[in-house]
Amino acid sequence: MKQELDLNTWKRKDHFRFFSAFEEPFFGVVIRVDVTRAYHVSRENGYPFFLYYLHAALTAANRIESFRYRIDGEHVWLYDMVHPSPTINRPDGTFGFAYMEYQESFEDFRVEAEKEITRVRESTGLFGSASGENVVHCSSLPWLDFTSLSHARSFSFRDSCPKISFGKMTETEGRRSMPVSIHVNHALADGNDVGLFAEAFQEILNR
Repeated sequence: MKQELDLNTWKRKDHFRFFSAFEEPFFGVVIRVDVTRAYHVSRENGYPFFLYYLHAALTAANRIESFRYRIDGEHVWLYDMVHPSPTINRPDGTFGFAYMEYQESFEDFRVEAEKEITRVRESTGLFGSASGENVVHCSSLPWLDFTSLSHARSFSFRDSCPKISFGKMTETEGRRSMPVSIHVNHALADGNDVGLFAEAFQEILNR
């Protein structure tokens, strides 16, 4: 479900109109999250670590209203829920785009997500599953402990989906951490919103 925002009464109407005119309205930051607790929980329960932190990220994204805004022409919609659309690596070195239904329960999410991963890994080509605007584009670069990241972009396509990328997990003095890149459309979200997401994401990883 979704509802249209009234741009005339929206508190961010001036910000929206200003940044919507940009050729590149996205801005991004890289943060470092502590995954010590999350890694141990996933190992103890036999969970795929990727799915465990992916679910945590989408749980955080769904808490932040601006991460559920999407632009459609001259309209802005607020979705009740957003879902992950991650890249899935294949044994042959390529990848495919997946679409997973977010579920509040990790167990429910994991069951269906593992089916989707298997489907993508056994398929060819880039696209396989249809997805809507209410997605968060996710990718994992487990080979790189990156400190910055940019995305390939088609400026003719008015994209408004947040983009979250996860890097290589490293360990220092018994603590595990990894870099996370967060890119959002500035017409819809500000630095404060990204800060709220980062705070929620870390809190969920610490459970």
